[in-house]
Amino acid sequence: MSHSGLGKSTLVNTLFKSQVSRRSAGWARDEKIPKTVEIKAVSHVIEEGGVKMKLTVVDTPGFGDQINNDNCWEPISKYINEQYEKFLKEEVNITRKKRIPDTRMHCCLYFISPTGHSLRQLDLEFMKRLSHSVNIIPVIAKADTMTIEERQEFKQRVRKELEMSGIEFYPQKEFDEDMEDKSDNDKIREAMPFAVVGSDKEYQVNGKRVLGRKTAWGIVEVENPNHCEFAQLRDFLIRSHLQDLKEVTHNIHYETYRAKRLNENGGLHPISSNDTQESNL
Repeated sequence: MSHSGLGKSTLVNTLFKSQVSRRSAGWARDEKIPKTVEIKAVSHVIEEGGVKMKLTVVDTPGFGDQINNDNCWEPISKYINEQYEKFLKEEVNITRKKRIPDTRMHCCLYFISPTGHSLRQLDLEFMKRLSHSVNIIPVIAKADTMTIEERQEFKQRVRKELEMSGIEFYPQKEFDEDMEDKSDNDKIREAMPFAVVGSDKEYQVNGKRVLGRKTAWGIVEVENPNHCEFAQLRDFLIRSHLQDLKEVTHNIHYETYRAKRLNENGGLHPISSNDTQESNL
């Protein structure tokens, strides 16, 4: 999520390029994508290492563009809590399913504008509000607008500002399970926020077709780790940490919501609903 113009939809399409592409959604390659105006969930099956996974991507409208941005996080916060509520109502059913349909949000990619300056107060407020109910993964969008040195300085500044504001992004330090886990996650935390570039256009580079962005000085290759950190983000999200994202969501964020709801409600009346098992980003 981000304010408009940071390329959320494009990056999501790039992350899952063979599944969540503009073309598959019915747009021509060069046609302008309609601006996201509502929270929209799209499910796709992706394959990683021969294993098929159902993945649901929820694209949010741009926010922070209005004159008055008070409480602009509320629709997104409401959506996240609605998914916990659906799961909870299934869980307290007397005749509950063996496998409860899971539409809970397992992580939130938060897009930061590549200004090189301080984070906007709105960004800090937004992340602070949402970090209690979802795993926040901050990313620096359109990172090709910065030099490598600017990028590194900006990353350090962002991490410091998040720390000073008491905002814990994923992977949260207190959920590291052992020293090996802590060591691995410390390296990831020091590399965050990932500086990424999204594109679903292909160009010919050294005889190969690559995803990239054409600039006056050459092609920025999206999947080239020397150009940006898109590949690291994708590996982190889909390979190394997908299961942990789901576990932290279930054991921490959902449990917090569940305890609060059951305490305030004195229990829930059983009801039923029908959805499908999935991972949600």
